[in-house]
Amino acid sequence: MKHKTKLLVDRLVGTISSWPTIECISLNEAATPDTLDPYFALILDVYYRDRIPSADERASAYGSDVVAFETSSQTNKDRFLIGDYPIRIEYKDVKKIDELVTIADSQVDHLWLIKDSGTYGFYRLAHGDILYQKNSWIQDVRSRLKHLGDAFWLQMREAHQSKMEHFLSDLGAALIQGDHFHYLISSAGFIKNACEVLFCINHRFEPSHRGFYEQVIKLPILPDEFVSRFESFLANDREMTAERKYALAQLIARSIIAL
Repeated sequence: MKHKTKLLVDRLVGTISSWPTIECISLNEAATPDTLDPYFALILDVYYRDRIPSADERASAYGSDVVAFETSSQTNKDRFLIGDYPIRIEYKDVKKIDELVTIADSQVDHLWLIKDSGTYGFYRLAHGDILYQKNSWIQDVRSRLKHLGDAFWLQMREAHQSKMEHFLSDLGAALIQGDHFHYLISSAGFIKNACEVLFCINHRFEPSHRGFYEQVIKLPILPDEFVSRFESFLANDREMTAERKYALAQLIARSIIAL
């Protein structure tokens, strides 16, 4: 992390951690690349109990050099610029986080409540760079996430595998109909869920979409020839016709299901 970036992070963490209800603050990996990287963003996950200051109070506290401030309708996500730095701060209620982790580690019969949201939220909990913690709460949560049982991973796999097969069917239908828009949407949905199945098989939480490729090809458990097929599926050249891509998707799906 560049010195200027660290100074800005320290400033924001110092401000936010002074609020009495703040439990923990972590830095997202999107801040790791160079600031010239198009993926760079300074993203803080702020875990709190009870409540946080209002949007106006937060905007004022961030500093007089904040521009383009906006917040979500639920007031739990702030976006703004300081200089050339894009900044996102997401506020997360500890009570809700505890409920989600409890479902994952000991109430898998209620897993349907979180299946559709995937495991990216858990990824951020497990891998964020801890900048401030009031007590051991985040360490306790990470320990629970590290020891999730097979039932959790199996049910998450089944959910994503079902979606993968659904998108594969849509891909074939779109090919027959010559529906280019539906074909594109189905292609993206298929490969995304294929990767998510592989993360579940390997008991790994899914990263942000920009991290899928780099992480999925390094998983220890993969079908034979998966990486070459995966790269061919992603290729955008004239030789990869819609028909060939669909046939390749069928091979990828069958090889994943067989694991």
